[in-house]
Amino acid sequence: MCSGRVDLEFILKAFLNGEDGVLVGGCQLGECNYTTQGNFDALSTVRICKKIMGHIGLNPERLRIQFMSSSDGALLAETTDDFTREIKALGPLGKAEGLDAEALKLKLEAVRKLVPYIKLVERERLRVPVKSAEEYDKFFASDDTNRLIDELINEKLSISEMMLLLNESPLSTGEISKILDLEPSEVAKHISDSSKQGLIKYDESGKCYVLA
Repeated sequence: MCSGRVDLEFILKAFLNGEDGVLVGGCQLGECNYTTQGNFDALSTVRICKKIMGHIGLNPERLRIQFMSSSDGALLAETTDDFTREIKALGPLGKAEGLDAEALKLKLEAVRKLVPYIKLVERERLRVPVKSAEEYDKFFASDDTNRLIDELINEKLSISEMMLLLNESPLSTGEISKILDLEPSEVAKHISDSSKQGLIKYDESGKCYVLA
């Protein structure tokens, strides 16, 4: 299977299932067996996912991509051994980062629900014009790209987390702020945006917010 078919949701499901690390393998860049050069798509997916992981509090080093040819058996063994050692050193998923199981599940589910949107953003705003490892490194390390990801993805993640919380029970602005570790002003903005879209409403009787 082409590494370009490794969907972001596959990676998230692995972490949701409790895997401590995910290793994606693909053919060497510039040596794709298909005209699509899907290994560059896999590289983009991994780079975006690592940035999202950092945002939600997971160590991005839990995700790695390695390019190799079918004759690189030694490299495969070396990479697998090295990654296994690194993951063991990092410790259990979430626990090592100070996230309890429920908080981790909420964050990963919030990302998973945004996968179609994230893929749209990647296609329209985060495509690297030149297919080379150097250009991908430069693009994803740039301040402009980090700003785009903050504006287009990370804010949506906070709203997604908030919607998941409200799906479980009505909450006040202060309660949402405390659970998500956000400033009340940020929560108020997310509530305002979501209310305008008809997603949530204020319950006068309970003095809290609920799903619309």
